[in-house]
Amino acid sequence: MSNKLRDNITSDYFKAANAMRGRSSRRRIVAYVESYDDIYFWRTVLGSFEDSTRYFEVMLPSKVTLLRGKKSVLMNFIEGQTGPDMIACVDADYDYLLQGATSCSQKILNSPYVFHTYVYAIENYQCYAPSLHDVCVAVTLNDHRIFDFQAYFTTFSEAIFPLFVWSVWAYRTGNYKSFSLTDFCRICDPGGFTVQKPEDSLQNVRRKAWQKVRELQRKHPGNKEAYLKLKDELMALGVTPQNTYLYIQGHHLFDVVVSPILTKVCNMLRQERQNEIYHSHANHTQKRNEMSCYENSRQDVKTMLKKNTGYVFSAQFQCLQADVLKYLEGVGDSSQKERTTGEQKVENKQITE
Repeated sequence: MSNKLRDNITSDYFKAANAMRGRSSRRRIVAYVESYDDIYFWRTVLGSFEDSTRYFEVMLPSKVTLLRGKKSVLMNFIEGQTGPDMIACVDADYDYLLQGATSCSQKILNSPYVFHTYVYAIENYQCYAPSLHDVCVAVTLNDHRIFDFQAYFTTFSEAIFPLFVWSVWAYRTGNYKSFSLTDFCRICDPGGFTVQKPEDSLQNVRRKAWQKVRELQRKHPGNKEAYLKLKDELMALGVTPQNTYLYIQGHHLFDVVVSPILTKVCNMLRQERQNEIYHSHANHTQKRNEMSCYENSRQDVKTMLKKNTGYVFSAQFQCLQADVLKYLEGVGDSSQKERTTGEQKVENKQITE
């Protein structure tokens, strides 16, 4: 297939293809995503909506140029190519919270065929705090709860929430050069985390966040009313002082905050299990075999974190699924009519021939 023909593939193309396949065949809906890592996540979103009448095929937008990212996915929307049979699935980033302040935000919010994560990115879902103990169990095969992830990230969120409001304000108003996302992420780095005294890292984040808040208050003394209004609006969109970690930059949360914490917790759990084997009453050979078996069963922290699907119980994921359901209910009847019309055209053409 030529590049030019590939570029002209639209929702109408897939709609026509579905109509030609007959009433008894399942309708194919193509879902374009930003990167390879997104394919598995969006499969968990869309797979539960497959039935005897439809199925989804999740893929990157271009197999020819290998272009990736939100721009590449949304280009189909910009050119009017998305529709009932071809949808776009992207990370929300700040675009959801900007509520139409930029053209990209408008495209994500206004199109019924563009779906977003609600949280900043898929990495935020993978770091969903209530599921992190299960990740530790998958990594270490030790179910001992030695750390309260939910309490930690609740307090972490409360520490950064006031500054997070300023961060969104900066991007809504075009002041991001004076307070960039990079600046915000640097402040959100716990640094020096220990399992025994996690409150020290939280105090470090709280101290840095308040220093920056006071600095921004001095630079923008007349911004109090706008700040409070934005704070209320963000809370209405689902951001609370207790779940702010879900809305900060996903890669930063995954690589700088959660992975180091998980690694230290998992190291303690591994040591605990190894000590149990070492101090058991088994003979030397049995201990060595048991230790070898345990070591061969261990998993990598980041690998298991990427496979984490505990986020399916989160309120944000439920909102995303509700959007997909609304879309399917809206296009279901019309798609059946179009398919019937397509079949009739084929029959008429055969009779004419």
